[in-house]
Amino acid sequence: MKKINATPSDLANVVFNKFKNLKNQSNKPSEQILVNLFENLFFASLKTEESNFTKVTVTLINSQNPDPKPPKRKVKHRWSIITFEEQIEFNVQNIVKLSKAADPWSSSLAVDSDRKGNLFIWGLIDQSIHYQNYLHHESETGPEQPGLFQTSITSIGSLLVIIDYELIATLKQNILISKYTDVFKFGLVSDIIKSHSQKLIEDLDDKLKDLDSLDNQTWKNQVNNLWTQTISRILIRIQNYHHGGSFIISNSENNNLDIKHKIQYDRLYKALKNKIAYSIENSTISDLIYENYLDVENDIPLDIYLDESISSNNKQESTDELKGAIRFVASLCCIDGLVVLDDKLYVNGFGAVVRNFNLPEEVYISKTARFSVRNLEPIKPNHFGTRHRAIFSYCWENVGSLGFVISQDGDIRAITRVENKLIMWENIRVHHMNKSRKLKPILLSRRK
Repeated sequence: MKKINATPSDLANVVFNKFKNLKNQSNKPSEQILVNLFENLFFASLKTEESNFTKVTVTLINSQNPDPKPPKRKVKHRWSIITFEEQIEFNVQNIVKLSKAADPWSSSLAVDSDRKGNLFIWGLIDQSIHYQNYLHHESETGPEQPGLFQTSITSIGSLLVIIDYELIATLKQNILISKYTDVFKFGLVSDIIKSHSQKLIEDLDDKLKDLDSLDNQTWKNQVNNLWTQTISRILIRIQNYHHGGSFIISNSENNNLDIKHKIQYDRLYKALKNKIAYSIENSTISDLIYENYLDVENDIPLDIYLDESISSNNKQESTDELKGAIRFVASLCCIDGLVVLDDKLYVNGFGAVVRNFNLPEEVYISKTARFSVRNLEPIKPNHFGTRHRAIFSYCWENVGSLGFVISQDGDIRAITRVENKLIMWENIRVHHMNKSRKLKPILLSRRK
């Protein structure tokens, strides 16, 4: 759902209504407290400190009882709170000043309210890097989150609200978004991406063929998931540059493209292949040790132990290789023009421009991930800038191609052609999100 001409008060209303599903209603803040919180953060986002815009995450957390239900076993990298000797008033000036000491990748500001509803900052919460790594698909597990929810200033006039790992709403200047499209899990975009990842599955046949049917299918699903996560991570990296960018994934001849910088970069695909291959190898050896040696008195043979250590090392190295390749590809988008990838994610060049624009009369915005004519909203392509129209033109002429555009303000759109219509998806979910445990599940009644 998208609302135009929205304000921080509208964001507060959405979040407050979401709290109707809180399992512990005693933690529920008033709507006015939320309004004050979001208004201060919104105006802080418009300020600069040392010529840099403000970036910070705040956590609404009870100062009297910040950790009501600690786990029986606390992991070493669990969050902790470093309290200030004196409470600090929660206002624009203090938010901007403290943001310099609270990089969202390292910490968040602990915020609470007094009995009168006045907000104050009472400490810093550390170990945020593990939370950020999970959000950005750079870690397979996400740590528990402190407090009730987190709000982040992501750019000028932009706020992001998350409960645990559930994305609640985003306010971007005057646009409020409370519903996101998961094109990577369902629908046509997902189908196109799965068709591309099938090539990697075929190339891994020598690793997959000896597995039983259940493990075989599990690893095929892992390939699809890793491929999707890789594209998501590229999009997130481009978004974080705040420069904007665009890339196409296509197996066409690119006859209508002038590629300024032609290269052949296949390391992203090789890293994906290595990551899965070494993960399968490591999993197989680990299962062997678990099944045959952990519950008996027999010592683990030296050769099996060494194989497990080597495969674990190779798995970590391939993970690091993939991370580096993703960042390399994302950085190419910082130069004007398209980055051109084929359906194996080989980079054929960057800085590409479309020679002659051939645009359809209308572009159709799909309101759902799954394609349905009933959920299409037509819009004229000239409504968009050059970057979008270049992708429109390319995808219109090259059926089966998939284009992504990241605007300077961080909006991400996916484009492809379906029969005689050019379809675009907005408000795409790219971060690693899960349903919050703090909220009651919403039960949907079935029609009889």
